[in-house]
Amino acid sequence: MANYNYDEAGNMAAYFVLTFLLIFLVPYTLVAISASKPPRLSGCQCQQCSAQRERTRKRERGSLLTPKLRRRTLILLVGWSIAAFFAYKISKTENVNKIYDPFEILGISTSMTTKEIKSHYKKLSRKFHPDKVKLAINETMDAVEARFVEITKAYKSLTDETIRKNWEMFGHPDGRQEVSMGIALPKWIVESSNNIWVLGAYGLLFGGALPALVGRWWFGNREKTKDGVHVQSAAAFFKSLTEESGMDDVTTSLGKAFEWEHPSKVGKSAAELEQLEKRIKEKLDGKWDELVKLAHARPGKHESRRRAFILLYAHLLRLPLADSTLQKEQTEILLQAPVLLNSMLNITMSRNWLLPTISAMRLHAYLTQALLPGQTELKAAQLPGIDLSEAPLLSSSESFEAAISSLSKSESSALPDAEKALERLGQTEIVDASFKVIGERFVTPSSFVHLLVKLRVVPLSKEGHPVPIPKQTKESEKRDNEFLLSKKEMEDMPKTDYISGYAHAPYWPANRKPSWWIVLADVKSNKVVVPPMKITDVPVAGPQSGIDYRSYKIQFQAPQNVGLFTWKVFVVSDTFVGDEASRDIILKIDDPSVLASEDTTAEDDISDPEEDSLAGQMALMRGGAVKKRTEEESDDESSTDEEEEDKGDSSSDSDSD
Repeated sequence: MANYNYDEAGNMAAYFVLTFLLIFLVPYTLVAISASKPPRLSGCQCQQCSAQRERTRKRERGSLLTPKLRRRTLILLVGWSIAAFFAYKISKTENVNKIYDPFEILGISTSMTTKEIKSHYKKLSRKFHPDKVKLAINETMDAVEARFVEITKAYKSLTDETIRKNWEMFGHPDGRQEVSMGIALPKWIVESSNNIWVLGAYGLLFGGALPALVGRWWFGNREKTKDGVHVQSAAAFFKSLTEESGMDDVTTSLGKAFEWEHPSKVGKSAAELEQLEKRIKEKLDGKWDELVKLAHARPGKHESRRRAFILLYAHLLRLPLADSTLQKEQTEILLQAPVLLNSMLNITMSRNWLLPTISAMRLHAYLTQALLPGQTELKAAQLPGIDLSEAPLLSSSESFEAAISSLSKSESSALPDAEKALERLGQTEIVDASFKVIGERFVTPSSFVHLLVKLRVVPLSKEGHPVPIPKQTKESEKRDNEFLLSKKEMEDMPKTDYISGYAHAPYWPANRKPSWWIVLADVKSNKVVVPPMKITDVPVAGPQSGIDYRSYKIQFQAPQNVGLFTWKVFVVSDTFVGDEASRDIILKIDDPSVLASEDTTAEDDISDPEEDSLAGQMALMRGGAVKKRTEEESDDESSTDEEEEDKGDSSSDSDSD
């Protein structure tokens, strides 16, 4: 019969706690290690980008003297420390549930005979008999007697028939033993003197901490949308944006959202913040007051929103910050901005508004390059060495040729960095864009259509102009069909050594990998036709690398009406200002009934022979269909016959003459 008792020494509890910790710690540690591995991607090698990557690394991981301790790191340190403590405790615990083995007690092998066992027992008796043992310093007589009794029992369990039978049947020379089962709880937990403390701990855990945790999770989720932004931020986007909203409206709507997304730090570094706002006013003249009015960020009202709005425009104007608190706050605001802009995009795309959708996409690039939104004439300022004041004079063309020429003429020290930055810029190009229906030559109403877009990035030379890349058309149709039949939205990258890396973004507080949006829109009605597709890894084309383009596809259902639809395909970069491409595209919806009648007519023209032909006469004899001779043809033939008769009469008259 089993005897259940509480684990007074806490040994069983140690096993239980260690097992539970390892179940949690091992996968959590593996995830943490995989997430901490730096991505093996190259980046822009200009001096500004290299310095920014180093600052990003120090901020995210800390340094050797001041390591970055995140919540995940602290959890792992505490968890593994507790696991190490219980592992050490278990290693020092004596195993009381050991299986009884007389051979091990006597120190003999299982192959020894009974005679050899008796001889070995006599030797042990002379050595361990209580009358013959001299007690050691820390040894007691009780311990010596207990050891001799254990040796005697082991000897009898191997030589005495009755005792050996008990050992073989019940695992012990004394027969059936009471089984002791330890409950993995220390005894002090159930002692009456500690009841009030144990009940109090249970009450705090299950009556306070657990409901608070669940409530925080539940109400926290209710305050967030599926995009991970506050519901008030989404409501602000919904109310402030219209179908005609431009870049300024999108930027001010973004500023409104920081009231709920960014924790309030009103009062900290207020003096420098005021000076920063004065500098912004000087740069923007009277436009700043208009922007503050649109964002509802006036002094005295919505101070947290006003604070974030000032820091946002300080970044866009590339104004340096001396205060470390403001620098940290600005970094948090910038890293939060892409999440808010994606939520804004989902709201504008749900209404199919083109103008605010494109503006929100472009704002990503302006934030990345720290340029004023909407001012494409500042495009040249993306290069190192080009100041914001001189950029408008150097951005007259789509390329960076004027900017590089200016740096070369002035013998600027930033020219090598500008050439390195050009290696990461490039120019996005639409190689081709077309509508395809799998297995069909025509597009009919409500059919499933694929928008097939072929993209590539044309590299820039050291002089700043695009490198001419010839278009490869070999096996293009076969390649398109294979891609259309696949389930992938993006074509597999060519099997080359090409690896995309981090973009040139010296002002963005994180490593940035370039991305693009593909937008199919009806410009005349200012509507987005289908939800845009965000893509990455558009290859840089080059004859030496063997890369020409990469295909992407968007599936949608064709309109229900027959006719021509003149649309436009936009490809917008989220990293580089001015890196866009567009192409007009026409979708023709044909009437299925007209197509069917045309096919039938074509078949009739081919299959039915003419009535007056030999095949037609044979077909009439068999009762088949033939082409009837029209009246015009018969009239023409009759007139021809009459003319021939007239000619014959005239010739006879002339002969008679």
